[in-house]
Amino acid sequence: MTQLRVLIIDDEPLARTRLHRQLERVDNCSAVGEAADIEAGLAQVHALDPDLILLDIEMPGGSGLQLAQQLSSLPCPPAIIFCTAHDEFALPAFATSAAGYLLKPVNVEQLREAIAGVQRLSKPQQQLLTKRERDEPRGRSRIKAISRLGVELLEVDSIRCLIADSKYVVAYHPAGETILDESLKELEGEFGPRFVRIHRSALVAVQYIVGLRRDGTNYRVELEGVTAAPLVSRRMLPSVKSLIAEIC
Repeated sequence: MTQLRVLIIDDEPLARTRLHRQLERVDNCSAVGEAADIEAGLAQVHALDPDLILLDIEMPGGSGLQLAQQLSSLPCPPAIIFCTAHDEFALPAFATSAAGYLLKPVNVEQLREAIAGVQRLSKPQQQLLTKRERDEPRGRSRIKAISRLGVELLEVDSIRCLIADSKYVVAYHPAGETILDESLKELEGEFGPRFVRIHRSALVAVQYIVGLRRDGTNYRVELEGVTAAPLVSRRMLPSVKSLIAEIC
């Protein structure tokens, strides 16, 4: 696995030192630099091009949330895990597409788990997603869904695949399965940059593809976080193989 290059941005020297020590206990990642404020942090991002930033929120010169928003405009922005003493910023933090939100004092096991999630999304996957999202709009961040509790909102980023089943579409995600009251064609039209069609009845999330496996004479796409492995149609198999070779 490629070494993950990590930048630490935090105004507290002890917090930076603690994160440095904990990173030494996490496989396949290393600290490449640090900064104590927003301005210096931005300069380090441009100078070092890190894969991941461990970012505090309240710092001199501005907010880590503002920096995250600014970095999101980069062609291939680094992943961000917020490390903060404040739990009230969780919702705005995840609105910036953060990969994690850890409360200080940061626990090494929590840090390891959050970084593992970043490592599962390879650099080619990040670049491919960035290109797709730059070429086409992202669509909604949440969609209306039907569950045993009634109508709820489902985070699009949690969906691993969308499978058409009779007159419904079922969204598969780590928390289970949810019925959507929209057609697969409508969902593909809106979320096409983030999902790829592998069968006339199946779309899969590009960022969660982990491989392709043979099932008798057929092939199925394996996805991170769910047991569902959607079938690939014979017609679409060559393009699916090409995509997986590019991102995995």
